[in-house]
Amino acid sequence: MQNKLQGWGYTIPRNINKAIKNSLGRILFAILTLVLFLNLQAQTERTLRLDSLKKKISTTFSDTAKVLIMVELEKSYGYSQPDSAISYVRQIFELSQRANYTYGKFLGYQNLFDAYNTVGDYPKVLESQLNALRIAEQLPNRRQQSLAVVHMFLGFIYREMAFYRDNIDHHLKAVQFQKESGRPMSEITSSYTNTSLSYLALKKFDSALSCVKEGYELGVNTEYFRTINMSILGTIEEGVGKNREALVTYHEAIDLHSRRNEQDNNYYLNRVYNNLAALHLKMGNLDSSIYYGNIGLTLSQRNHYRPYERDAAKILSQVYDAKHQQDSVVKYFKIMITANDSVYSQSRFRQFQNIGNSEEQRQQELRNAEEKYRDQMRFYVLLTALGVFLLIASLLYRNNRQKQKANILLHDQKQEIERTLANLKIAQDQLIRAEKMASLGELTAGIAHEIQNPLNFVNNFSEVNTELLQEMKSEMDAGNMQQVKVIASDLALNTEKITHHGKRADAIVKGMLQHSRKSTGLKEPTDINALADEYLRLSYQGLKATNKSFNAALETSFAGNIGKINIVPQDIGRVLLNLYNNAFYAVGEKEKQGILGYKPEVAVSTKKINDTIEICVKDNGMGIPEKVLDKIFQPFFTTKPTGQGTGLGLSLSYDIIKAHGGEIKVESEEGEGTQFIIQIPLLT
Repeated sequence: MQNKLQGWGYTIPRNINKAIKNSLGRILFAILTLVLFLNLQAQTERTLRLDSLKKKISTTFSDTAKVLIMVELEKSYGYSQPDSAISYVRQIFELSQRANYTYGKFLGYQNLFDAYNTVGDYPKVLESQLNALRIAEQLPNRRQQSLAVVHMFLGFIYREMAFYRDNIDHHLKAVQFQKESGRPMSEITSSYTNTSLSYLALKKFDSALSCVKEGYELGVNTEYFRTINMSILGTIEEGVGKNREALVTYHEAIDLHSRRNEQDNNYYLNRVYNNLAALHLKMGNLDSSIYYGNIGLTLSQRNHYRPYERDAAKILSQVYDAKHQQDSVVKYFKIMITANDSVYSQSRFRQFQNIGNSEEQRQQELRNAEEKYRDQMRFYVLLTALGVFLLIASLLYRNNRQKQKANILLHDQKQEIERTLANLKIAQDQLIRAEKMASLGELTAGIAHEIQNPLNFVNNFSEVNTELLQEMKSEMDAGNMQQVKVIASDLALNTEKITHHGKRADAIVKGMLQHSRKSTGLKEPTDINALADEYLRLSYQGLKATNKSFNAALETSFAGNIGKINIVPQDIGRVLLNLYNNAFYAVGEKEKQGILGYKPEVAVSTKKINDTIEICVKDNGMGIPEKVLDKIFQPFFTTKPTGQGTGLGLSLSYDIIKAHGGEIKVESEEGEGTQFIIQIPLLT
């Protein structure tokens, strides 16, 4: 790799084949032979690839996937079979419309560039790219990247139509959008090299050299660097009078086309041959000019490249004019006129201008609408500010006039608010006490049922002892001491049982008192398993006391590795009692529905997870509707009928668990059941 543009002051690596200068004919023959071989090989690969793509379309069911495959097919036909390419674009539009695939429509319009540009139908090229521009502006994800590509293509079109400043404007927009997209700048390297031709046409040589250098360095080692880039390099070299260097560059472009097999087309290659013909004409090499001009003309006529057909015919007519062969001059001049009319006819030029003017008018209307909207917003903001100012002035004036009256009113309102807040606090305290009393009532009912058994034993054994004492007295009167001893033994045994059941009743009463007394808020080591089990039995017995027909299966699973944890037992007991009562209520309501085979079940489990104790209370009751799950811990919210709940139980439970540094969560499926999960850290 050597420096190709030493005279320009830039370091741009190039392959320089020194043999070209020494023996150009032999080297050209070798290059052409290689080109023919590589083109034959590329044609075979192209056929296989196209067959593969067509097969994928027939086996693909997704419309979106088919669109992307057809885009690849269109690219393969764009510069060789424009009609086929346009046909695929129509299918792309149909599939994109059916799949509501906006980006597919964008790709369709974008890829029409190749087909219409090839045949020189610039009005349709412009129209397709303006349609692509409108879609790109609405794309949510690929907006900047898509706009960059569209502006690059619009720049190509305007340069072909000699609107050089428009080309430069679109190039600058393409660069800006590409930077915003975060994509590699090498993807728009062709925009740099193409824009350099506009600078060259405007005689801005420094800008042309700078632009072509930047485009070359961005893309030379990427897939985006193509024959067209190398061809433009040669054109720039011609523009600054470096004809020999341009000659070498054009031959390197032919070599690049052969090596890279660029999109299976000869469009860019055709340009290079035309450039070679024109350069040889300029250098006075008429035979070489005829040779390359004929290759360019053949390629353009075979592939319907109308702009290149015009250029090749023009060069050949000039060559034969220099050779004074007027018949050939007339022949090629006619070809040139025909091709030129098909591309640059007056009607097409007007059509191109009309499309451009329509787009400019649309853009101007958009700018006017935006400016009108901004003016309206400024007016509304000003009007609002004026209104606010007048309102504030009015309020200040009124406040100044009625200051004493306002102060008295504010004082009265303050007192009313304080009274209202006091009443609300009293009402809230009453509701909380009512909830606690309801909880205590349920607990008391359970305890009453539980204490009835030992009291019955005490009463029964007391009556039996009374009878035994009467019987013992009779036996003593009769002198039957043996029988007296037997009766005394029975009395002692009954007394022990009376003592036992009395202590049991005493323990139940103490437990009730401990629950009913106000919590001290002091934490103490507590057996959480025993606490959970105790309140489960009390809650169940409380419900049984009010509804003797109710039965439920109780299932417990307590982890043995927990030990005692530091909690406020009265508070956690209230939480558990509230959850148990809710669970029994839920399974009781579901049982009333008479579901065949339904059996109420309430399960309690504890386990240790790292440094956290987890308590789960699960039932197979009615469940909680999903729409109210996020509200059940709110104060005064309840799913129970009016009069059956205050809605404070779960709210108080939530506060108690939070005070212990823990979490309480609920999982429920309507109609299947509910599970409350309490997590309390060991270090609380």
